Amino acid sequence: MILETNALGQPIGTEVPGWEGAAAPEGTELAGAHVVLRPLTQHDAPDLFEAYGADKDGADATYLPYGPYENVAALSRQITDFSVGPDLFYCIRDARTDQALGQASYLRINPEAGSIEVGNIQYGRALQRTRGATEAMVLMMAHAFDDLGYRRYEWKCNALNAPSCRAAERLGFTYEGTHRQALVVKGRNRDTAWYSILDCEWPALKAAFASWLDDNNFDAEGRQKRPLSHFREEKGVISA
Repeated sequence: MILETNALGQPIGTEVPGWEGAAAPEGTELAGAHVVLRPLTQHDAPDLFEAYGADKDGADATYLPYGPYENVAALSRQITDFSVGPDLFYCIRDARTDQALGQASYLRINPEAGSIEVGNIQYGRALQRTRGATEAMVLMMAHAFDDLGYRRYEWKCNALNAPSCRAAERLGFTYEGTHRQALVVKGRNRDTAWYSILDCEWPALKAAFASWLDDNNFDAEGRQKRPLSHFREEKGVISA
């Protein structure tokens, strides 16, 4: 990167020509070949409770600030809490059956700076490690970059949550460091690992996702022929 300097000889950030900010997400339906994302409502509580019920020991909620849920009413109360906050939550549903599969949200939404985060990700067992799981993340990225004009897309997780860290790296996020003692969650310390994707990195990453999601990359049993990392390398996507 070539640094610019001002008249005083001080290094300054590169100019962002014509920047007027990004648009705030408004809950637009995001539809893919395998999943559809719609704004989360109380209507989704029974279906989501069933989806999360396959996690018998509650392991999927260990690193989340909420859950596991004892009943539909508890999940419904949590959805109410979600709805009064600044974040935009989506329910992820199967595009063919309309079965509820999980949730995800946009948070830390800062249109003025062009920065937005994806988080509050909770996948039912039926969604985990599927094409739909990746597609849901791609749909949210594409909406943020292509439709809303964001410059920075963030992912943060408990630094001890190894599956979430691996997921961020697989999806092409760059690790930026760990904030120590960032939060107290369920009475325990949380160090938070930070990751990001920038708008300049998105076109190549978008092409890699398209190649991985293509039907030609899966056999008759739905197993991938080549991993996403292959296509990221092929498209020149380098994350650290």
